[in-house]
Amino acid sequence: MQIVKRPTYKDFKAKALQNPEVKKEYESFKPLFEIKKQFVAARTKRGMTQEDIAKKIGTSKSNISRLESLNNTFMPNIATLIKYANALQMRLDIGLR
Repeated sequence: MQIVKRPTYKDFKAKALQNPEVKKEYESFKPLFEIKKQFVAARTKRGMTQEDIAKKIGTSKSNISRLESLNNTFMPNIATLIKYANALQMRLDIGLR
């Protein structure tokens, strides 16, 4: 019996991104993923939990978890992003390039 090696995530991603439609869709989510990464990094740097942020902005921990998750393409509105940034005592900057 021959054992078939499963592809790694990296291999799967590289192959999937060869498809122009998949690549376009993937690229469209980059800004969302970047802001999520920045929020998590800032929150942990300040020693805050998801629950801390949730209390400060008047929502549930599960909503913060969903907002931060890279496995979820939940698209928060700008007001929520501003509240999150304010909870961190930071400012949200949005721009076009």
